[in-house]
Amino acid sequence: MKVVSDFHIHGRYSRATSKQLNVPNLVKYAKMKGVGLLGTGDFTHPQWLEELKGILKEDGSGIPKDESGFPFILSAEISSIYSDGGKVRRIHNVLLAPSFDVVDQINEALRKKGVNLNSDGRPICGIKCPELVEIVKGVDRSVEVIPAH
Repeated sequence: MKVVSDFHIHGRYSRATSKQLNVPNLVKYAKMKGVGLLGTGDFTHPQWLEELKGILKEDGSGIPKDESGFPFILSAEISSIYSDGGKVRRIHNVLLAPSFDVVDQINEALRKKGVNLNSDGRPICGIKCPELVEIVKGVDRSVEVIPAH
C-alpha cells in the first residue's frame, strides 16, 4: 500500500509560519495535495500540543485522528546547535512519537535538559545528536529520530 505522507511540518507557533496553520487547515490542504498521513509538527510547543490533544483522538494505533478520521503522526523538529571537533554543528532532527503520553515524557526530559519549549515551535538546543537520540529513546524505544537538514 502506498501512502503519501509529510512528517516535517510546523504549526503556527513556529517562527516564519502562517498564523492560519491549524488542524482543520492542515487536513484541508493535505487532502487537496493527495497527502494521506500528516505529521502534527511542533509537539514540543505547549499551546500547539494542547490544541492537538483537544482535536486528535488516540485509538492505541500510534496514529491519532481528527473528527473526520484523517490520520496524523505526532511529530516535532528539534534544532541542535553545538560545537564538535572544532566546528559548529547546526542539525535539525524530526521526532516521531507513538502517543501523547510519550510526547509528554519527551517534553519533560527536554525541559530537564534546559530546553525552552515555550519560545518557538521548533526549539533550539545545545544537545548533540547522539545525546538527543539517547534522551528520546530513553523515554520510549519506538520514538523515531530522522535527520532533517
